[in-house]
Amino acid sequence: MNGSLHVAIIMDGNGRWARERGLLRTAGHHAGVKSLREVVEVAVQRHIHTLTLYTFSSDNWQRPKSEITALMRILTAQLPAQAARCIRQNIRLSIIGRRDRLPETVLQAILHAEARTAKGTGLHLRLALDYSARDALARAARYIGSNGNSDFAHALTRAYNATCPVPDVDLLIRTGGEQRLSDFLLWECAYAELYFTPEYWPDFGGAQLDAALTAFEQRQRRFGAVPV
Repeated sequence: MNGSLHVAIIMDGNGRWARERGLLRTAGHHAGVKSLREVVEVAVQRHIHTLTLYTFSSDNWQRPKSEITALMRILTAQLPAQAARCIRQNIRLSIIGRRDRLPETVLQAILHAEARTAKGTGLHLRLALDYSARDALARAARYIGSNGNSDFAHALTRAYNATCPVPDVDLLIRTGGEQRLSDFLLWECAYAELYFTPEYWPDFGGAQLDAALTAFEQRQRRFGAVPV
């Protein structure tokens, strides 16, 4: 697998997975953590350069307060453990998105995890948290005039609190059967290959990621040019 590949995943279906099993929605979020770990393991094995996971969108603040509280508790509990795994695997962990609306416990967990993994030179794992592509684009436009795509890309990086620009998305995967971008990485997905799968996120693991990567490798990417 190409070491410059950027894969983004919309991790959808936790709530439906739980409901179909007669469980609370939060049980689906807990189950989704296991899938996250497995997918990261496979991404490292496949030498993927960047993996961006849609963890919590800005629109998700509209969910019931009890579910949001549970999600924030899961994040606070899981970030230290995930950081430890990242250190062992030479992974750099970054969190992109707004930070001004996050609970202080989550924010401190983010800062600590990023600092602990900052020297990782392998996979760049990015979790999109309180993230909205439209919001980031609007804020980036306020930071800069009209000096071209490169400068705007740097302004966009600043807008969602990333430390440096990353390559455009090559492959966007969405689980759960839905077929839309849901305000995720709209600028970076300009030429991304889209892969939709019916599996809910808790059922998505290494084999499913391999299937998506195989499908991606079979596609011809032209970026607007005529094939040779």
